[in-house]
Amino acid sequence: MSDTDGVHDGQRPTGVFSTLMSDGDWLYTKGEYKKAIDSYTTALTLKPDDKTCFVGRAKCYLKMGQSDNALKDAEASLKEDKSFFEGLYQKAEALYYMGEFEFALVFYHRGQKLRPQIQEFRLGIQKAQEAIENSVGNPSFVKLEIKGDLSFLQKDEERAQPIAAIQHLTTKKKQQTLKTPKSEKTTKQLLGEFYSDKKYLENLLKDEDLVKGKTKGGERLQDVIQGCLTYLDTCTEFWNQEKPISEQEKERKLMQQKPLPSTPSDPAQFLLKSLDDIDAELTSGNAEGSLKKAEDVMKIVQGWSEKEVPNKKEVLGSLHSCIGNAFIELGDLGKALDHHQKDLEFAKQCKLPDAMSRALDNIGRVYAQIGQFSQAIEFWEKKIPLVRGGLEKTWLFHEIGWCYLELNRHEEARDCGVRSVAAADEIADEKWQINANVLVAQSELKLGNFESCVSHFERALTLAQLQEDDSAMNVIQKALDEAKQHLPQ
Repeated sequence: MSDTDGVHDGQRPTGVFSTLMSDGDWLYTKGEYKKAIDSYTTALTLKPDDKTCFVGRAKCYLKMGQSDNALKDAEASLKEDKSFFEGLYQKAEALYYMGEFEFALVFYHRGQKLRPQIQEFRLGIQKAQEAIENSVGNPSFVKLEIKGDLSFLQKDEERAQPIAAIQHLTTKKKQQTLKTPKSEKTTKQLLGEFYSDKKYLENLLKDEDLVKGKTKGGERLQDVIQGCLTYLDTCTEFWNQEKPISEQEKERKLMQQKPLPSTPSDPAQFLLKSLDDIDAELTSGNAEGSLKKAEDVMKIVQGWSEKEVPNKKEVLGSLHSCIGNAFIELGDLGKALDHHQKDLEFAKQCKLPDAMSRALDNIGRVYAQIGQFSQAIEFWEKKIPLVRGGLEKTWLFHEIGWCYLELNRHEEARDCGVRSVAAADEIADEKWQINANVLVAQSELKLGNFESCVSHFERALTLAQLQEDDSAMNVIQKALDEAKQHLPQ
């Protein structure tokens, strides 16, 4: 059926929406943000819930300095799918440019956990952390941070929000506050640097005007604060049961001989904290620490029964993935490959598409790093049907095309590059538009299609100029000059 088929009952042709989206994307790349917004807005009258359209308009609003409107559109893109990582990235970006660095950090973290291979999230985490550190000492800046991306609050009741960890802790059952140790000294020793956070939260609860307020999501601030305290109490109780203060020094000396801890009272909560800690270590650059934590948790989980943890295989798969990623950072690609393959086996057994996508992606990355490009292509192509969003699609086709280029299979490289360009244009991502066009240009150069080669290099150069990326501009300009030498005079 063509785009004009089925125009009846007052409906407009479906091609109009695609045209408006394409116009918006192109206007965005040209820097005509106001016109691009108009195009996206008209497109939304045809498809009011199109999340990609909301993301495109959000990017325009950010370029125009309208962060509030950008945030609204980013949130609209997440209305039906909370895991839509293009929307998560735009929400994080909007919050960052609004000066809400802690909340931006939360959403960069969420996106990074969903798609760890996408560097924008990791870069976002870094810049948000730096902004938070630079804000320390500013009297108007009130910060609460609990390690492991657990909770961020600001005292301004209009801006306080719950974050992912609090929501996760209440997904299976409503939490019950555990009884904390009677000794305040013991509590302080167990919580360490978090003790001051606990006291701060307790003081917040005494502020009657504050606790009556609500977050932007409609949740009562009293519930949010109590959720944080509940989590701290749970951690305190668990740590007190597993490792009493009086035994800590002895445990350090006899670590190898001491039996592993038994199943904690709430395995889901234990695993949530453990995975956050493992991820935090890797994100901070401590691959050895991340590996050690993941291996320790693996030993504990292996001792649990299926009755205690019904999703045991899923958890083991996640841990194999964490261990594999740590080995990648440590340069031991053989061990990394073994663990990512085990992750894939568990994902297939449990029939988990997201876990399969994660494992296939990581296996492809390892093969690509060791120069086995055919194997990388094999696993990455299996991932294509599992891809959900445009950002991941453009990255995947680019990487597959790059592997084909390394294998001197230039037609396949060009075809993948064209698909990467289309996906990048769809989400108006400047970085990947540049990368994808360069890939096509390189492939066309090898194929002897010099006019097409020059055309794609020129588009990549224009995009780099719009981004004011001097290093990219210099490299592309040099390649473009060389390509033009092949054109007929």
